[in-house]
Amino acid sequence: MFKIPKHQVAGHQAIDGNLGPLVDDSGRFYKPLQDDERGTTELAFYQSFSSKLPHHIRGFFPVFYGTQLVEASDGSGLRPHLVLQDITSNHLNPSILDVKIGSRTWYPEASEDYIQKALEEDRLTTTVTLGFRISGLQIYESKESGYWKPARKEVRSFSADDVRLVLRKFVSSNLEPEPDCCFASTTYGGRSGILEQLLELKAWFEDQTVYHFHSCSLLLLIDKESVLNGRTVPFVEVKLIDFAHTVEAEGVIDHNFLGGLCSFIKFVSEVLTDSKVSTIEASFN
Repeated sequence: MFKIPKHQVAGHQAIDGNLGPLVDDSGRFYKPLQDDERGTTELAFYQSFSSKLPHHIRGFFPVFYGTQLVEASDGSGLRPHLVLQDITSNHLNPSILDVKIGSRTWYPEASEDYIQKALEEDRLTTTVTLGFRISGLQIYESKESGYWKPARKEVRSFSADDVRLVLRKFVSSNLEPEPDCCFASTTYGGRSGILEQLLELKAWFEDQTVYHFHSCSLLLLIDKESVLNGRTVPFVEVKLIDFAHTVEAEGVIDHNFLGGLCSFIKFVSEVLTDSKVSTIEASFN
């Protein structure tokens, strides 16, 4: 009944006897609840968020179906799991980016050991300099080439220029030698494109004082092959995931997440603008 997620790009994975999430064939994603306050925090968030958020924002969060006792992937027996929407379930070859937002991934109430560990990770990546970091990715190129899915060590070493290149490859039909960005206008741009969705989130974060989303990720999914199945533009989706460190905002705007989101929007906007300029220049050649 349960399987290892085929399209997981970051986080703990249920391989080699390790504890990680599972999926089934009905489109559900089973995330093991952590034993400490992180599990309690994430469960409490999912149980209450829908009543605290405006209707137009709820769609940015995976559907929550409750909890279920599931045989853990590490062989430790039955364990409570969050039962969530499997965002990738209806897509054969999705391209996915997991982007951790914020220039600080730790929260003030965390232990000193956790803060030091998070600080070290933040400084080794683009978290501090850009306000976000890519945590994992897979980009589908073709049936022959398959996916480009760099190892975690490579992803952690990404520079700002590497991030720009990844964002260009994400919306390209060819990755080498030079990404063509042929899907940029229809995936980053457009009324329902990624940029428009990110701007909608930004508008909410400019006012919301309900939660502070520490170490939370944006999951971006595009299905380039959906064009072959009759869609006029590729399917795109933007979700917020990972809420084990989400805390009450107590009336204060989440400037850490907002700042990182604004920075990421700037990077996406630059790729979209550059692709439009390239298209115009090509039309005159």
